[in-house]
Amino acid sequence: MRIPLGPTLAIAALLAMLSVSGQAAEPFKMGVVDPQSVMEKSKAGKRALEGLKEYVSTRQKLLARDEEDLRNYEKQLKEQMSKLSESEKKDKETQFRTKIQDFQKRAQEFNQELQRKQKELIDDYMKKISVATQTTAEKGGFSLVVDKGSEQTVKIVIYNKDTIDLTEQVIKEFDRTNK
Repeated sequence: MRIPLGPTLAIAALLAMLSVSGQAAEPFKMGVVDPQSVMEKSKAGKRALEGLKEYVSTRQKLLARDEEDLRNYEKQLKEQMSKLSESEKKDKETQFRTKIQDFQKRAQEFNQELQRKQKELIDDYMKKISVATQTTAEKGGFSLVVDKGSEQTVKIVIYNKDTIDLTEQVIKEFDRTNK
């Protein structure tokens, strides 16, 4: 029977880390944090998310108004078509297609701008959440803190005891340092 060395070596390395040169090893404490919850439940995170929602709402209203203008233009075209010459019809149809393309381009630009703003917001807040997590971990004597993950992202931690979930503590630290 052959024993796989991978897990054996990993256990040996962990034991070596825990007992440094015969001295009493520092206790190993591990914690988990849910950055998504920190973002959604912290005061600064809520404000940032509300600002993003407001931005999206404003842009959506502008796009809806543009779409309504397009529908009205199309309706007018249909009403006028029977009264126009062939060349006038072609000109109006070309104008309408151009308006549609312009609308689609604006909608695409809005989506790209929104994705960029979301990425900037997440990147900025992840840095701040990392700082708050590090401070919380150091205060609590934690050696390792793992991103818990969520249903919206990748679920990294399948199970953890509530006693090692630092999310609420990180939210408090985050609120303390990000007003």
